[in-house]
Amino acid sequence: MLLGLSIRDFVLVDRLDLEFGAGFSVLTGETGAGKSILLDALQLALGERAESGVVRTGGDRAEVTASFAVTPELAAWLRENGLEGDDDTCLLRRVIEAGGRSRAFVNGRPVTLAQLKEAGEFLVDIHGQHAHYSLLRAGEQRRILDQYAGAGDLAARVAEAWRDWQARDKARREAEAHAAEAAEERERLQWRVDELAALAFSPEEWGRLQDDHRRLAHAAELLQGVQQLSGLLDDEAQGVLGRLHAAHGRLAGLAEIDADLAGAVEMLDGALIQAGEAVRELNHYAERVDLDPEALEQAEARLAAISDAARKFRVRPEELPALLETSSARLAELERLADPAGLARAAETARTAYMKLADSLSGRRREAAARLAEAVSQAMQRLSMQGGRLEVALAACQPEATGLESVEFLVAPHAGQGAKPLAKTASGGELSRIGLALQTILSETAGAPVLVFDEVDAGIGGGVAEIVGRLLADLGRRHQVLCVTHLPQVAAGANGHFRVSKATVAGHALSRVAALERSERVEELARMLGGVTITETTRRHAEEMLAGGAG
Repeated sequence: MLLGLSIRDFVLVDRLDLEFGAGFSVLTGETGAGKSILLDALQLALGERAESGVVRTGGDRAEVTASFAVTPELAAWLRENGLEGDDDTCLLRRVIEAGGRSRAFVNGRPVTLAQLKEAGEFLVDIHGQHAHYSLLRAGEQRRILDQYAGAGDLAARVAEAWRDWQARDKARREAEAHAAEAAEERERLQWRVDELAALAFSPEEWGRLQDDHRRLAHAAELLQGVQQLSGLLDDEAQGVLGRLHAAHGRLAGLAEIDADLAGAVEMLDGALIQAGEAVRELNHYAERVDLDPEALEQAEARLAAISDAARKFRVRPEELPALLETSSARLAELERLADPAGLARAAETARTAYMKLADSLSGRRREAAARLAEAVSQAMQRLSMQGGRLEVALAACQPEATGLESVEFLVAPHAGQGAKPLAKTASGGELSRIGLALQTILSETAGAPVLVFDEVDAGIGGGVAEIVGRLLADLGRRHQVLCVTHLPQVAAGANGHFRVSKATVAGHALSRVAALERSERVEELARMLGGVTITETTRRHAEEMLAGGAG
């Protein structure tokens, strides 16, 4: 259930805090007062995309926070994503900066827009004011049937199986059409793979090989230089170590006279140690230097082989292993494609998997088509379409991503008429009523606890409007229902009533929303009935409507 909605600096709203109750509530007001703005704000909190233009003039950012009671399904999702709240409520928050940047939060934690939208799908189902026009599209009629059948996931799996089948069949056909070219490419790749595999080269070897070659090529120079340096340090007469020892002895004697020289003595101690270590390291290195012409020749030959291969295949030496990997993968793919029998088996396996899923979907559709047609036909009687009926026609077709049959809604608006395609039969008002009937029936199977209707009663009036109000009130006994309406007959059936109005403050137009008490509801219904001039007769009529409704 939607518990509250908080809006800051959104379009015409500067500051608004609303609390909602259970059951059926309506939003009413003059055209242009901002009723749909409230639903737009709610949709923002549910993850819909937004533009910087939604920030109220003069504001730095727009903020919308919606508070919901947590359902078991949402609670499981929150735990899975580490987004649990402190109690049994869930806060969805959206911030839109004036520059267009958007941020989303669930229970105070930053989330992606996709996560915010996923959370919202557990909570709210919104029916737009022009939803009934989409009924004219074959794709929407099929989607409605699948939703009613609880087969939405199955339909998605059928589409995925269809794509897999088509991809495998395409591979088979292309392999047959390009067999000669593929054979030539396989031959070229096999030669390349054989040469690179025989080279047995790795990127790590390239760096190591260059280091070894450089050391072997300069071994004599390294040995001579190290020996000279060792002698310079350790020569008995003129070596650095001897001079350091002499300096140390002289300084130590002076330090006995003046203790301030002790620090310098310690430094010479350290210098003697370091110099001695350097001599030992140089001597050890000289013992290890390898004057090996044969090893040098082998390293040069290896470098030449690797460089030749790199020039031959037009890549850098260190890229040769990656070339071997990609060439081997492509060769394996070509060898697989060169097996027409294997490709045919794979395509047939994919076709069988598709047909199994599609047959299951067809069965679900056939069973649900009759139930949906009966439910809508009954609702049509309640909506003053006596004798009218809806039929859901399924016609076999060639296998497609959407299944093995087309789906078409046929309608007979009145008794004695034959059923014809919806687009060719229903008037605007009839289409609205059929659309409303479908939406309410689908809402009964929906998992979302909150249902929002935005002027879905357009094109309806008179006694039918009162029936629509009762229908929504009945739906409000199973769900929380919010409805934007211009019809007093619909508003009279609500448990809760919010009036949206527009005011001018400091030269700026602002929307205001007020929860109405009973006496205020009478005035609002009277306005909806009578327009500009409200008479006592109009008020009495409004009072009677309210007394006869759920409110």
